[in-house]
Amino acid sequence: MPRALGQQATAGGDRDSLAEQLTDALSGRHPRWLIVIENPVAVIAVLLAVLALLFTAARWPAAERLFRFVPVLVFAYFVPTLLSNLGVIPSEAPVYGWVKSWLLPASLVLMTLAADIPAILRLGRNVLLLFLAATTSIVIGGPLALLALGWTIPPELGDQAWRGLAALSGSWIGGGANFLAIGESVGVGSEIIGLMVVIDVAVANVWMATLLFFAGRSRSMDHAIGADRDSLEELRTRVQTYQASISRSPSTAEMMAIAAIGIGGAAIAQGIAPYLPETSITSSFIWVVIIATTLGMLLSFTPLRKLDGAGASAVGGVFLYLLITTIGASADFAGVIEARSLFWVGALWMAIHAGTMLLVRRILRAPIFYAAVGSQANVGGAASAPVVAAAFHPTLAPVGVLLAVGGYVLGTYAALLCAYLLEMVHGVYF
Repeated sequence: MPRALGQQATAGGDRDSLAEQLTDALSGRHPRWLIVIENPVAVIAVLLAVLALLFTAARWPAAERLFRFVPVLVFAYFVPTLLSNLGVIPSEAPVYGWVKSWLLPASLVLMTLAADIPAILRLGRNVLLLFLAATTSIVIGGPLALLALGWTIPPELGDQAWRGLAALSGSWIGGGANFLAIGESVGVGSEIIGLMVVIDVAVANVWMATLLFFAGRSRSMDHAIGADRDSLEELRTRVQTYQASISRSPSTAEMMAIAAIGIGGAAIAQGIAPYLPETSITSSFIWVVIIATTLGMLLSFTPLRKLDGAGASAVGGVFLYLLITTIGASADFAGVIEARSLFWVGALWMAIHAGTMLLVRRILRAPIFYAAVGSQANVGGAASAPVVAAAFHPTLAPVGVLLAVGGYVLGTYAALLCAYLLEMVHGVYF
């Protein structure tokens, strides 16, 4: 039952001193009697209400500028953190584990279901090479940045340092689903996840701003290296035709099929994973993630892929954001602040990625658009890759969508490789 904030302790029970209560409140640890809402269904209702308000506010003209620079993802994490630190909702609850165990794999199935791999392969050699260069630079750049700056990381962080960076690699290769999947799989603490969210937004948005700056100077930049811009028009026409062919209003039958595929895929992954071997990287849960991702990719070669036009990836996005709120609710602000030294590792990591993209683009003599969309499809995912693509030309936004979906597929596998390399480098210092 919900309990009023400030309700008295039971008779004869010992109560914490005022100083201890304040300390616990600041660190997110509350006496049980201090929690306002404990019912699992009520907690989920609060988290869904937070998401509904955030996405509604993001559409208000007055708040448009704020959400342009601070994505909804950040608020989806830190608003529940604030609520749990204030005692409105619990910082630990069994329902949080249920959301992670079932809705994360379901979201992976639905978001990789949208992958049109043949269409991605038809985008052209330079687009694909730059997209893969972006993935490779992130897989290698993270361990190099950790090797260069690992000495600055406090020893008390221990292996949470490489685990947090592994989660960040999932975000910078695929997106939010991969970020959470890898983070949960390698065992990242909720406080470190919070810091990774901050690093992701702060560092990635600086690079995104740079790419938008390039968009306004793309012609002169392409002319300077003799890049072929004629291929852009052909690419634009091909992708625009495909996107128009699958978009439609969903029927009830299609929505039922989407729900069945998502939850059913999660159930299959949960059923198989316990029978597969475990290591420091391939835990039982990471097998759930791998199976869910692979299942979604295999289904993308069937007619079920057309369900994305009816909103399969959107439903997956709802699951994903709900998971983000539960992770945020489990965190405390003090832990985020203590782990701030990892920010500089992330900044150097992004600098390595940016330098690699500009170098490969120059070698290929490719339009700067290809480098920009290939990079953002990895670093920004489906949320921002279309924005960067549209900055070059509005009709090119679907190219960003296609490549970003490809990032969802690669994100799990490539980030696991990056996690292995990060763990090896971490051993040099700790």
